[in-house]
Amino acid sequence: MMKKNVRRSPLFYVGDKYKLISEIKTHFPKDINKFVEPFVGGGSVFMNVDAKEFILNDINTYVISLHKFLSQQTDNTDEFFSNIWGIIKRYNLSCSYICDDIPDDLKALYPKTYFAKYNKESYVKLRADYNNSGTPDMATLYLLLVYGFNHMLRFNSKGKFNLPVGNVDFNLNTVNALKSYFEEVRKKNPLWLNLDFRIFLSQLNLCKSDFIYLDPPYLITFSEYNKLWNENTERELLSLLDNFSDSKIKFAISNVTHYKGRINNIFVEWAKKYNTHLIKSNYISYHDNSIKSFNEVLVTNY
Repeated sequence: MMKKNVRRSPLFYVGDKYKLISEIKTHFPKDINKFVEPFVGGGSVFMNVDAKEFILNDINTYVISLHKFLSQQTDNTDEFFSNIWGIIKRYNLSCSYICDDIPDDLKALYPKTYFAKYNKESYVKLRADYNNSGTPDMATLYLLLVYGFNHMLRFNSKGKFNLPVGNVDFNLNTVNALKSYFEEVRKKNPLWLNLDFRIFLSQLNLCKSDFIYLDPPYLITFSEYNKLWNENTERELLSLLDNFSDSKIKFAISNVTHYKGRINNIFVEWAKKYNTHLIKSNYISYHDNSIKSFNEVLVTNY
């Protein structure tokens, strides 16, 4: 069961561990010096972990750029929100945090999708202006994520943001997530890196009191996040973890062993030498946002 005191990333990243962190964290070491994440994603895990130092990485440049942008707002949050309200007003997007300005007749006509219907034209204009700007504006990109379908960061082969509008707007949950994020980043001062996991892990200088948590792309599931992952990258990651284990560095890795009749045999065989904990999980993909049943596990070397 999700606890009320769990902090959620304001990136609302698809596949983040917000709903699972309370369970996952029970398997983490009690005292952590450096907390390391090679696949930080939205950041809901680090936000709920205590450690002396945080080293956070993701290969997605846009994800890390947004993290860095939001991290820079911790000392001027009033200015940040003022800028956000200005963009929302300028593009005539709905903002239920400030007021409910969706017409009643639109709500009656589209009771389940009125946010998407109301914001579509404005969102398309915001997206076009972002894509046509010479220098991408991070505040605009953040709003595209907030108002976009399933809160995804999706770009085409030409580097143009191409996510359609979603059925949500800037609401109280968004504001609370941002405030929580600002508080945690101000307190933890994480180091943000944008590297391939192999380079990132090879550069670490860790000791026995440090801890690596990994939530890599899942080999046997289907999503935008997983499309560059294959059996070779899976094996390379697991080999690197064996090296860390040999050096007595603690790690925990989330993964999926069974999904829609498929089995991740590479991971299943590798995990036999370590400790496997079954985690209750939900999976959502871009193409199908219904909840899927599948086996998610957390494997630890301690």
